[in-house]
Amino acid sequence: MKNDRIIGQVKRVNGPVIEVMGITDAMMYELVRVSDENLIGEIIKLENETAIVQVYENTTGIAPGDPVYGAGIELSLELGPGMIGTIYDGIQRPLEEIRKISEIYIERGISVPSLNRDTKWHFIPTAKAGERITGGAILGTVQETERIKHKILVPPEERGVIESIVAEGEYTVEEPIAIIRRGEETKELTLMHRWPIRVSRPVKQRLPLDLPLITGQRVLDTLFPVAKGGTVAIPGGFGTGKTMAQQAIAKWCDADIIVYIGCGERGNEITDVLTEFPKLVDPRTGRSLMERTILIANTSNMPVSAREASIYTGITMAEYYRDQGFHVAVMADSTSRWAEALRELSGRMEEMPAEEGFPAYLPTKIAEFYERAGYMETLSDRTGSVTIIGAVSPPGGDFSEPVTQHTKRFIRCFWALDRGLANARHYPAISWLESYSEYLGEMSVWWEEQVSPAWQQDRAEIMELLHREVRLQQVVKLVGPDALPDTQRFVLDVCSLFKNSFLQQNSYDKIDMFSVPQKQVKMLHIIVTYWLRGSEAIKRGATLVKLRKMKVYQDIIKMKFTVPNDDLSHLDTIEARLERSLSQLESVYA
Repeated sequence: MKNDRIIGQVKRVNGPVIEVMGITDAMMYELVRVSDENLIGEIIKLENETAIVQVYENTTGIAPGDPVYGAGIELSLELGPGMIGTIYDGIQRPLEEIRKISEIYIERGISVPSLNRDTKWHFIPTAKAGERITGGAILGTVQETERIKHKILVPPEERGVIESIVAEGEYTVEEPIAIIRRGEETKELTLMHRWPIRVSRPVKQRLPLDLPLITGQRVLDTLFPVAKGGTVAIPGGFGTGKTMAQQAIAKWCDADIIVYIGCGERGNEITDVLTEFPKLVDPRTGRSLMERTILIANTSNMPVSAREASIYTGITMAEYYRDQGFHVAVMADSTSRWAEALRELSGRMEEMPAEEGFPAYLPTKIAEFYERAGYMETLSDRTGSVTIIGAVSPPGGDFSEPVTQHTKRFIRCFWALDRGLANARHYPAISWLESYSEYLGEMSVWWEEQVSPAWQQDRAEIMELLHREVRLQQVVKLVGPDALPDTQRFVLDVCSLFKNSFLQQNSYDKIDMFSVPQKQVKMLHIIVTYWLRGSEAIKRGATLVKLRKMKVYQDIIKMKFTVPNDDLSHLDTIEARLERSLSQLESVYA
């Protein structure tokens, strides 16, 4: 970034927060460089002739009197082809490129373009000279990866008549590809444009959230589904599997693009993500998962202010691809570390703290983040979505702490992780008692038309059964299971069967690691049929032992491992055998 003017001098340094005096010409959220070391910062408060700047790098050595340079623009991202498959830090600096020119650690003040300036992209124009265009219009396309055809968009604030546009050919992201005229003014457009991270990109309208984001995880898709464009929180204490759950969703969900934000997590966790993701194979294309993934790595030992910005960096990238008509899933791991960064910066600015030391504007910040999700009609008359799946790390697994409680106000799907399940090696460790989804009613039409008309009824039946089991387990703790009649012991037996053969998934098994919706619904229906018909048989005099001895019972237990996603006929066979076995049992006691 060119340091074009001095806007003031450093007055006081308080960690990443710097007070600047002698402000002559500056604006809120302006991008600045501090001292001649060119440390990147952002103005977050203006008062008379002083400003507060949060610096995204280590401020050691900065002293009063050092100059502060203003860039004249807000902290913005470079948006264009080349982002897919790249690993960025919290302010969109490409870490691989920095590694080539740095020592072991990232040097202070280092400046590397976010998008490679030398790469030539094959641009195919779709707009023509003389056309009147508005913001969000598509000028042409670039094949970014084998799967992603990148649409080159007119920046949202631009409009006018295309005076000229280049022919099909190879161009870098800085070369002009079109000139538009607006009145007497003309402007050159390139393959990329900039957009401020704290401003949501405009759309035409929000659309109903009635399409599910299929994750392949049965406990999520069948019991607590999320819509494309929806918002989810995954809260859980240390070791309950938040990161593993997000990685599984990132691999298997049917989003077109994944933006994975490692916000304030431990370095070894982020390292696992950075080393594992390039090795993972996209099951839909057979190619590397990185060909549809952007990684933002901002570990706990990186500057805390950059952690605060990383969330906005990720969501802005997601909105950019949404505007091209893609479905994007954002994995934010974790929003608690982001909230802790807000708390630290607020404390250094000497603001009045609210509950547990968090700033009073914490709920507003959380709301602003989750409100950028949605299923939208874009300015180019396409439809796209941004789904936000945010991990929350409450200290000690306490869901009553402020970040979790405020997050619950602004999300509509809650996947609570249970330490007891995690300790019992039950994964995904999603609690079926504390979790919920408010998208059920809106998505029921899709499930009933595209998958099975029995989905909603079967789901309600099994959820009622799981809640009955909780009440019965309290009795079992007092008197033992043998004191219960067979009708109640059968409830416990079916719930145990459901947990082990349906809710629990083995991420290392090639068949069980992912389930298509049709397989999920058929499996659920078989278990519900076993419960309903088995209950009738017990009422007529059959014993629980007889039900367990049916040969088809073992087939039900193993069906998640034995039935592949591309051949579900075996599930129909199991259901027919179950019906036949239960009919024979009922006839004995008729």
